[in-house]
Amino acid sequence: QVQLVESGGGLVQAGGSLGLSCAASGRIFNFNVMGWYRQAPGKQREFVATITYGGSTMYAESVKGRFTISRDDAKNTLYLQMNSLKPEDTAVYFCNVKRMVIPKYDYWGQGTQVTVSS
Repeated sequence: QVQLVESGGGLVQAGGSLGLSCAASGRIFNFNVMGWYRQAPGKQREFVATITYGGSTMYAESVKGRFTISRDDAKNTLYLQMNSLKPEDTAVYFCNVKRMVIPKYDYWGQGTQVTVSS
């Protein structure tokens, strides 16, 4: 079992910055993919960014150039630095970790609210 706890959400003005963290605990193995997803009111959860165990990253087009995902495996922590925030970035942000090889797993955090005011 893996537990994920997000922190760092809050209220920020458009153009501002916020940093999110996700602390993982439990039976964590190497070769996983960690990522951030978000869900705005009335919308489906959408992909924001992922990072592999080897450090390869992928970003949604809407956040490319503004958000940076990183991970510290020594601390079992995932980060998301969000700059130049826009009102449309307002959502609940969820941390995810998945492993595609045995032992396979797919876990989600409880989410943290990010609100960007115009």
